[in-house]
Amino acid sequence: MKNLLTLFILSVLLISCGDKQTNGTEISKELYYKASVKQLLIPQVSKKYLLLPIEDTGEEVKTSIFVDGTGTANYVIRLAKDKIDYWVPLDLSEWQGKEIRLDIPELNESAICLKAIKLSDTVDFNSNEKFRPAYHFTPPYGWMNDPNGMVYYNGEYHLFYQYNPFGTRWQNMSWGHAISTDLVHWEHLPVALSPDSLGTVFSGSAVVDENNTAGFQTGSEKTLLAFYTQSERGGQWQSLAYSNDKGRTWTKYAENPVLKKANTPDFRDPKVFWHETTQKWIMALAVGQIIEIYSSTNAKEWTYESFFGAGYGSHDGVWECPDLFKLDFPLEGGQRGAKWVMIVNINPGGPMGGSATQYFVGDFDGKTFHCDYKPDEKHWLDWGKDHYAAVTWNNAPDNRRIAIAWMSNWEYANDVPTQNFRSAMTVPRELKLIKKGKEYIVSNYPVKEMENLRKEKYEIENITVENDYNLDNLLENNQGAYELVVDIESQSAEIIGFKLFNSQGEYVDLFISLPEKQCYIMDRKSSGEIDFSDRFATVTSAPIEAKKTYRLRLLIDKASIECFEDDGEISISNLVFPSEPYNRIRFYVKGGKYTINKFVIYTLK
Repeated sequence: MKNLLTLFILSVLLISCGDKQTNGTEISKELYYKASVKQLLIPQVSKKYLLLPIEDTGEEVKTSIFVDGTGTANYVIRLAKDKIDYWVPLDLSEWQGKEIRLDIPELNESAICLKAIKLSDTVDFNSNEKFRPAYHFTPPYGWMNDPNGMVYYNGEYHLFYQYNPFGTRWQNMSWGHAISTDLVHWEHLPVALSPDSLGTVFSGSAVVDENNTAGFQTGSEKTLLAFYTQSERGGQWQSLAYSNDKGRTWTKYAENPVLKKANTPDFRDPKVFWHETTQKWIMALAVGQIIEIYSSTNAKEWTYESFFGAGYGSHDGVWECPDLFKLDFPLEGGQRGAKWVMIVNINPGGPMGGSATQYFVGDFDGKTFHCDYKPDEKHWLDWGKDHYAAVTWNNAPDNRRIAIAWMSNWEYANDVPTQNFRSAMTVPRELKLIKKGKEYIVSNYPVKEMENLRKEKYEIENITVENDYNLDNLLENNQGAYELVVDIESQSAEIIGFKLFNSQGEYVDLFISLPEKQCYIMDRKSSGEIDFSDRFATVTSAPIEAKKTYRLRLLIDKASIECFEDDGEISISNLVFPSEPYNRIRFYVKGGKYTINKFVIYTLK
């Protein structure tokens, strides 16, 4: 009888609580769960965040968000079932005082997340976790891939990026957003574009509508236009959004999509720019394994012009994230010439396997791109494993062409050993044309602003390497973020090499192989943590000229090494995950000797 009475009282209390608030079980004083319909309810929002417990490799659970009964978005979230790996916030700040409901029809009632989910006014992220870079751009939390919408306006570089705000694996594609005045220090802004009824928000570009061609401008600020691919149920189309407050808020065009193509599953990544000669907007669009070119006078209605790509470059994977721009170059007598460059990212099909960035040099007349290269030539912007989706900023000052890339590879990007975030961008790089024989190649070199990060400087001169030369302590209190510059003069050496290593025996081997193979090699097979993927422990290489002198510059940042030869004629970008920073170096030689005219170490901060 006592047990029955106790059960009766508990039932009355639950029903009373449910009638008053949600007809559900109280998780906290402001949060309830209704098991019968699998709904989480916040009757009246008073906190800034709903903190969601995530299981990194858990099952994806469909989650729909309703505000005052109206659906706003659908997501797929790995809500923790058996263990909690980290937390992600659902930002409630714009819904204060309103009712929020999460429908989670696939959620198991025994999932641990139901006991741990909570409301909070703060989010405590472990931003200093082991492999988070010191000076490369990373999202505050969550997954990141392709850079998007890069545009310069009113003193600010805008960097948007493919973003999953609800986990550190690819899903829920949105546009994350950050700004910078110097390309080095970044301020995170709220998510700019989120999924809607037309689908998730894939890659694209942004421009300044100087002449108000789209007719969206309402005040003194120029309108920013964003073009992006949306994907839903196997179809892809191009949509448009605009901002009249320097990119802080965005309005999606009411008549989206602005461009569709029937029966084309790979139809994406619009790169748009203003073509002064024809007074039209030009869009380069990746379509399978070609690039289609469209034009428009108002940024809303688009006309097909031509295509490029059949028979040119690598076709070992899908073409993605194109870019098309003009690059000036010096001529004799102080004159300037110009060529057009088309960037095409490909996955798979890179020279080292997986993702990579290829490019073509030629001319563009407003309708058609004409390539200078022979059809079977392949030109790579970077020879490492971890350089993909490279695109450039529109409207950059001083006629500079500045690029940035996603520093990962689709072969293992979802599995790298970071937790609260996944992926970083490369450092921004300035692109220039260099003439080699009868053709032009594109160099890419860290922007000059990166030198502002240099703090302490240590320099050694005139080191002759006949066997080995060791430095056992590069820096005191090495935190893994530093720069090396090595000026080398060869004296008939066959192998010019050095190893960066730590006290745990982990190392990266970099060497120039001469005179037969003529290649520059980076070997990361013993670099540290490598067992998360059988495709990570690799050797990457780039063709290099046999020269008397070489200048190598390495940017090292906790979990990456970007290496540049000369003025960026060769670059190799690779991730590494050492258990502690590489703080030792061993120079070595085979078949002769070489001289290190200058070896400089900079701490970076």
